[in-house]
Amino acid sequence: MTLAQSSNLNKTDSLLTIKSFLIWTFTLAVCLLVVGFPLVVLMATVGCLLSIVLQSVMPVSAVLLVAGGLILFNVMAVLVAAFVLTAKGVHPSQMSWLGWLHGEAEQMQTSVYAACPLTCDIEV
Repeated sequence: MTLAQSSNLNKTDSLLTIKSFLIWTFTLAVCLLVVGFPLVVLMATVGCLLSIVLQSVMPVSAVLLVAGGLILFNVMAVLVAAFVLTAKGVHPSQMSWLGWLHGEAEQMQTSVYAACPLTCDIEV
């Protein structure tokens, strides 16, 4: 009976680890695309310059090599960062800035009109 319970517990732990890794991968990819837009523009600029330089050395595949390298670098950076965060045991639900990810709604601000402090009983 104890063996069956420990086996079930190991399955649960591994599923939670995989779930955490996938959530981190999604979150970091979205953050790279949205927040890291200046970084993406910088990488594209460096990639263009690098492909121009490499065009003289290998004219057929310079653009393909540089584009593939940049995409591979971005994918590997996201996967390595997700693996490190998962290996350290940091779960996305522990992050306060990821409230949008686990369904916490922001508190709505109530509107206060200019005449309201004179006519309403709401404390501002």
